Amino acid sequence: MNNNKVILELDEELFEHFRFEVPKGQATLRIDKYLMSLIQNATRNKIQNAATEGNIFVNDVPVKSNYKVKALDVVQVMLSHPPFENRVDPEDIPLNIVYEDDTLLLINKEPGMVVHPGHGNYTGTLVNALAFHFENLPMNSSERPGLVHRIDKDTSGLLVIAKTEAAMTHLAKQFEAKTSEREYIALVWGNVTAEQGTIEGNLARHLKDRMQMAVFADPEIGKPAITHYKVLERFGYVTLISCRLETGRTHQIRAHLKHIGHPLFNDERYGGHLILKGTTFTKYKQFIENCFKALPRQALHAKTLGFVHPTTGEMMRFDTELPQDFLDCIEKWRGYSKSHLTEEVRAI
Repeated sequence: MNNNKVILELDEELFEHFRFEVPKGQATLRIDKYLMSLIQNATRNKIQNAATEGNIFVNDVPVKSNYKVKALDVVQVMLSHPPFENRVDPEDIPLNIVYEDDTLLLINKEPGMVVHPGHGNYTGTLVNALAFHFENLPMNSSERPGLVHRIDKDTSGLLVIAKTEAAMTHLAKQFEAKTSEREYIALVWGNVTAEQGTIEGNLARHLKDRMQMAVFADPEIGKPAITHYKVLERFGYVTLISCRLETGRTHQIRAHLKHIGHPLFNDERYGGHLILKGTTFTKYKQFIENCFKALPRQALHAKTLGFVHPTTGEMMRFDTELPQDFLDCIEKWRGYSKSHLTEEVRAI
């Protein structure tokens, strides 16, 4: 693999690149061989990798590379970037730069900012801002300038941007080798009983909802993912935790926490926008609505990022404070837990 093409995919949608309807009379044939004969410059290895990543669908269901196509099957190849690269127009959007040198820069991304142009978001993204403020940033595998990794639109926090090809390669190797340090702060539904723990489970696109990732027991489905967590503060019906990533898969924290029964607070895609714990009292429902208004997004912040500098070899570690919306929500829960929850409720 060309390491300067490595990028942690944290996209929220798949895009159709190829679509074929298997004609009548087609003999049964492995799907990797079938696609090789139809897609220009495709190799069996690339097609098998796409299948492993859950990007090949037959009749709207992801299949493995050994699936045998049949007459009238509808085959789709879905990838995480649009089939045609969109022109990136430079836009004068302010950036919160916490560090910069000739090799790289660190950005503290505001919640609500999309990282790169994609379906439904072609302007106002971080990439549009980068194109305005910087020239000749190196392109990643999706032809997006400077991006080494990504975080979701509604996740706030730190991103490292490469300013040179050498930096892109060096940083990408660190993320791939799991030597970079990434810590997130999350507010989750429920009382996380263990003080700390590890969540392991292969992640792939949900079989019914492609916008979600899900944990699969079958080791041949998806990619291995490991999340370490530690409890920071308990509020009875929700818990503030720290998550340290050992891998960087799509929606890893969001999917892993849902898998163990603790979805992110106000994470609409993974069900956290519903009242999952607590009472049926009207005042409590109003309290939750007020929390949702204070934090109108999933409660996730990329707080810490550490890596070896590509040029100096120095270990660098950056840390950010929680944004105000997150702090406001925590304060509401802190106050509620002190004034409303009994010791019996705290033990639930």
